[in-house]
Order: sequence, then C-alpha cells, then structure tokens
Amino acid sequence: MRKIIIFICILSLFLVIIYPTNAQAQSIDDIVTGADEFLEKGGGQAGVSTTIDDQILGDTSDFLYNVLLGLGMIIAVVVGMILGIKYMMATSEDKAEIKQTLPAYIVACVVVFGAFAIWRLVVYIIQ
Repeated sequence: MRKIIIFICILSLFLVIIYPTNAQAQSIDDIVTGADEFLEKGGGQAGVSTTIDDQILGDTSDFLYNVLLGLGMIIAVVVGMILGIKYMMATSEDKAEIKQTLPAYIVACVVVFGAFAIWRLVVYIIQ
C-alpha cells in the first residue's frame, strides 16, 4: 500500500512539473470575461445559451456543497462509532493502538469540515 501511495505522489509531481501551463494570477473579472468569451465562441449553434445563469450556478454549488457535507458527516460519524466500539471491546494493547489513530481521525475531521467552511466563505465573498 505504501508503495502505491509513493508511486501516485511521484507520478503527480512529475505531471505537475512536466505539464506546460500558462498559470498566472487573475482577478475574478478576468476569469468571468474569459468564460464569457469562451461561451461566445460556441454561441453560433442554435439553442445554445451564451450567458452564465447565476441562479443555476448557485443552486448547483449549494446542492454539491450539501451532498458532500452530508457525506463527510456520515463518514466521520461512522468512523467515530467504529473506533468507539473497537475501543470498548479491545484489550489494553489494542486500546493503545486505537488511541494512536485518534489524532489522525481528528485531523481528518478538521480538514474535511474546514474545507467546507472555506468553500462556503469563498462562495459568500464572491456573491
């Protein structure tokens, strides 16, 4: 398992270094202008809308946010319950091993729910 993780990390690093990009800092207005220009290029087709509907975009973002947050909560609760049940049923040596996994569990919960807080904050600032 460790070899697979190391391989994926090395492959990701290789792709990031080798893949040519034109990444540069842009403002939100530049990004929206570029998106509008992109849509205008494809607007010659019949029935193709060339504007971005803010309501649909917001609804999609809210739906995705709620689904992923719910999934993250369910996974966090299930993993917490499993760790709790294992802790109650374990011997003293096994309890020590379970206590070693608790900091990783807490950090994972903070990262997951912190990411959702940042997502909500960014969406609120953009609006």
